[in-house]
Amino acid sequence: QVQLVESGGGLVHAGGSLRLSCAASGRSFSTYVVGWFRQTPGKEREFVTAITWSGGRSYYADSVKGRFTISRDTAKNTAYLQMNSLKPEDTAVYYCAAGPSVRIATRVAAYDYWGQGTQVTVSS
Repeated sequence: QVQLVESGGGLVHAGGSLRLSCAASGRSFSTYVVGWFRQTPGKEREFVTAITWSGGRSYYADSVKGRFTISRDTAKNTAYLQMNSLKPEDTAVYYCAAGPSVRIATRVAAYDYWGQGTQVTVSS
């Protein structure tokens, strides 16, 4: 129905930047909320940020406010996560997700479709 393909993860030094992409196929993002989550071993999947496709409203976890920016390109049907001033504690597998809602949601259960995850590693 909806397939999400992520790219842009990698290794970066503390203070550096990465830009993650989430390209959708199968259906349009026009009626979906798109979110980014992250997960480290032994922890539950953690909400990072989300954006409403229509209207462009966004919300951020306190841990990333002022450093991360979510955006979307309707022509490319792609969402992005710009990560600046990266810290070692940002190291995680990052997942793109989409849900059939116009509301911002922070719970994993609110999202129906998930990308494969991309590793982000921030070294000291």
